[in-house]
Formats: sequence, C-alpha cells, structure tokens
Amino acid sequence: MKILFISLGCDKNLVDSEVMLGMLAEEGYSFTDDEEEAEAVVINTCCFIGDAKEESVNTILEMAERRKSGQLKALIVAGCLAQRYQEEIQKEIGEVDAIIGTSAIDAVASALKQVLEGKAGNCIKSPDGPPLLGKKRVMTTGGYYSYLKIAEGCNKHCTYCIIPKVRGNYRSVPMEELLEQAGALAQQGVRELVLVAQETTLYGVDLYGEKRLPELLEALCQIEKIRWIRILYCYPEEIDEKLIRVIRSRDKICHYLDLPIQSGSDGILKRMGRRTDTEQIRRMIRRLRQEIPDICIRTTFISGFPGETQEDHESTMEFINEMEFDRLGVFTYSPEEDTPAALMEGQIPEEIKRSRRDEIMELQQEIAFEQARNMQGRILWAMVEGKLADEEVYVARTYKDAPGVDGYLFIDTDRTLMSGEFVRVKITGANDYDLTGVPEDEES
Repeated sequence: MKILFISLGCDKNLVDSEVMLGMLAEEGYSFTDDEEEAEAVVINTCCFIGDAKEESVNTILEMAERRKSGQLKALIVAGCLAQRYQEEIQKEIGEVDAIIGTSAIDAVASALKQVLEGKAGNCIKSPDGPPLLGKKRVMTTGGYYSYLKIAEGCNKHCTYCIIPKVRGNYRSVPMEELLEQAGALAQQGVRELVLVAQETTLYGVDLYGEKRLPELLEALCQIEKIRWIRILYCYPEEIDEKLIRVIRSRDKICHYLDLPIQSGSDGILKRMGRRTDTEQIRRMIRRLRQEIPDICIRTTFISGFPGETQEDHESTMEFINEMEFDRLGVFTYSPEEDTPAALMEGQIPEEIKRSRRDEIMELQQEIAFEQARNMQGRILWAMVEGKLADEEVYVARTYKDAPGVDGYLFIDTDRTLMSGEFVRVKITGANDYDLTGVPEDEES
C-alpha cells in the first residue's frame, strides 16, 4: 500500500512526521508524493495560529473528497488539530477514518491496520505522555541537516498560546536517547543538527532538577560526523553564563540563537504573560554580543496583540531599531479559543494588525539589507545544499542562516561541489537577504 504523508506546521511537528514515517516504513508500507497513486493519506496537522488551522482544515477537506470518491482506503488525521478538535472532526468530517493525538503518534501503524480491517482506529491520549522519538526516522529534509527535538510541551502558559493544552507540560527527552538518535542521524549523513523544542533553554529541568542544555551540547559535540549544531527557541530570561560559555568555546556550535521576544513594549509583554521585560532583554542581547561578537540573533514579534496601542507599537519599532536583530519574523496576532488573550478587551482590527506588521518588516528589511551589505569581504564556512539548474552557481547556508527561515549564500564557481560539503567562501556581495560569494581559494 502506498501512503501519501502530509506534514503541516512547525519543525517540531516535522520531527513527529518523520517518526511516524519510520514506524509505517517498519511495517512495510511505501510512500508517494502523488495523490493519484496514494491508497491512504496521513495528515499531521497544526493549529498554532489561525492560518495554520485553516490550512489543516482545508487539507483534511480536500483529502476527504478523495476518500468519499473511493480513491482512498484510509484517511488518518494526526497532530495538534486532531488533539484539540477530535470531536468536531469526527462530527463534521465523516470521511476521516482515524484521529491520532499528539502523544499517540506511536499508534499510527496500528491505527491504519485497524482502519483497513474495518475497525475504529482513534487514539487520543493525555498530551502529557512521554516524548516519542521512535527507533528509526525517515528524514524529509534532504539528508544533510535534521531537527533534533529535545523536549515536548511547555510550562510558560503565555496568554496567546494554545501549545500547553495540545502538547502538555514541558517534558525533556532523556539525554541518552537524544545522543543515540543524534548518532543515528549522523550515520545517515546528517552534518547539521538543529535543536528544537517549545523552549530549548529549559532542557533537563524536569528530569535532572536543573538546566542541562550545556551538558547536552557538550555531548553532541563529541559525535564526530556532526559539523554544526544550531539552537532554536531560547527564551532570553533562561540563558545563563554556562550556556554562553559552551556556545563560545565549542567550534561545532553555531554562533546563532533564536530568541522569541514577541514585543518591544513592557505593557504588552505583561499582558502576554511573558516573564521578562525589555530592559532584561536588552541586557542579555548586549551580553551575548559582548561575549560572542559574531553571534547572529534571530527573533519573532507579534503585531496587534489585544490592547496594543499606537504607543506600544512605536515602542516595539524603537526597540527593533535599537537592537538591530540579524533575523526577524513577525506575525499578526491570532485569537485562539481557550486562551486568555482571546477574551481580552481591546481586540485589534485585522487591517491595523497587518499595517503594523508591514511597518515592522519594512524597518527590519532596512536593518537586514544593510547587515548583508556589511558582510562583503568576510570569509565564512558554508554548507552546500544544491545547485541552480543550468548555472555554475551553488546554493549554500552560513552559520547565520537556519534552514527554511533565513537566507542563502550563492556560490559562483565552476568547481564541482557536493551537497553537504563545507566550503570556505569569501563574500562578494548581497542581494537583499541573500549573499553571493566565491570559494576562498578562487578569489581573484
């Protein structure tokens, strides 16, 4: 039987998808990207914000039509939307044969088997179940980088976020399991590990009684075939001297941190339930830049949070202008059911949310483009990801670029480079967010 597997949402969801693919592969199923060939479909859904929820629902409805027509023998819905809206999906979309929650992804193969036997295959458990890594993942990222999910769930309970309800409380993956999986990924050709969780900085507090991210990083650095280790989703208030020291002292750890900040207004941060303020964030960013001068800092902001005034928005603009983040994304606020923020007074009209988002991005473009131009003349290691068709130009990433969210470095050379290869490149120019360069030993 050929299965079409559709993975939606974030990189953490992608890890779950790869685990489920591995479980299905062990049972002898094969996979296809062609809807016409597919005999069964598994959709791993997202419901973090309104757009993600809409994409998940539309995908389910599209596949439900194929199930109704008899083209499919099974339609399984998994992930966050399944966990959160099990009853609604069952009631409104009868073509869905089985629903699998976030802590039950290990049931995917048995659920499919039950559906094919004409039985019910639903499996919804408490979202606080143990994190599931699986014995073997089927990588979908191209083979040279992979995400390592080091924890599941979140304890922060920010007022806008549904994650604790659908993913449960914070649960770290035991270090020995992570090292085993990282070693297996390295044997499959992975050169860059990207550490992800709802919050990576708290890794270990639940298992070991203290933050153990520095120790995990030290251990991962011992895996010979891993060249880069990148850390995403570090809450600024949880970064300490021990973590900074490890990042600074280990060559394999990219000088790159993702700090989800969300607002530059102290009043809005408080309404969001964040556990820091702008002055604390300023101090941490200055400290990072002082101790790791070439560090690249990425962040995200939310525009139009309930109660956000024009003054709050201008404070955020001033904060961004002052901090000059290397990378920045911004999302319009999305009211989510069962979150405190959805019930707050002062909900902002959509056009104002979008206008403020656009103003932030215009400011960030100016900052980012100038920073890209200032890279000219620098020599950096880059990992090759592929080649442009019919051109002697290779696509690569530097330590400043996380896969899927940041820019690229385009290497101009008539030399044959291999995907996954690391090359020393001299930066020769910039095109908006992206850089251009030549191999260091070819510069004229």
